[in-house]
Parts: sequence; C-alpha cells; structure tokens
Amino acid sequence: MAVNIYDTANELEQQLRQTKEYRELKTAYDAMAANKTAYDLFKEFQEIQMQLSQKQMNGEDLTDDEVKHAHELADKVGNVDEIKALMGKERNLNQLMNELNKIITKPVQELYQN
Repeated sequence: MAVNIYDTANELEQQLRQTKEYRELKTAYDAMAANKTAYDLFKEFQEIQMQLSQKQMNGEDLTDDEVKHAHELADKVGNVDEIKALMGKERNLNQLMNELNKIITKPVQELYQN
C-alpha cells in the first residue's frame, strides 16, 4: 500500500490545532490582540525583527542605531504582560514542534549515523 505523506502531514496539521499548546497559544494571541497598544507594539517588533533578519541574510551589516532600536523595542515588549504570556506559549509550542521534528527526521538521522 502506497503512503501519501502529504495526507499524513495534513492530518498532523489538523491534530496540531487540537493540542493544548496550540490552543493556549491562540488564546494568548487573542488576548494580546485585544489590547491595541500591545498588538501594535508586537507588530512593530515583528517588523523590525524581519527587517534586521533580511539585512543579515543579505550580508548587510546592521547599524548601531538599528541594533539600539531593536533592543529598546525588545525591552518594551518584555514589559507587556500579554506579549510575555504569548511568548511563553510560543516557547511551549516550539518545544512540541521540535520534538515532532526529531521524530519526523529520525530516518534521515539514522541513515547518516550508520
């Protein structure tokens, strides 16, 4: 019997949505989004992270002002309870996804270990 790995992946996606970790992340995101100040700060932080990451991937140096601004923004983000809660829930989901990734990539790891 042939296995359609994409069907398995789609089923995993649906199951992931039902996990405690995902549901808690969604609840935390919704709570953060309900606070306009927190949401705007969070979106600004995401945008800055993406811009700086893109510059680094392009081999561009970050200016002192960019780094300073990113640190200042990170400090602000770290002081908003809704964002802190969201980040904690993100860590929990990332831990689950890392564990799943280890399981999924096990055949490749075993291949190269032998």
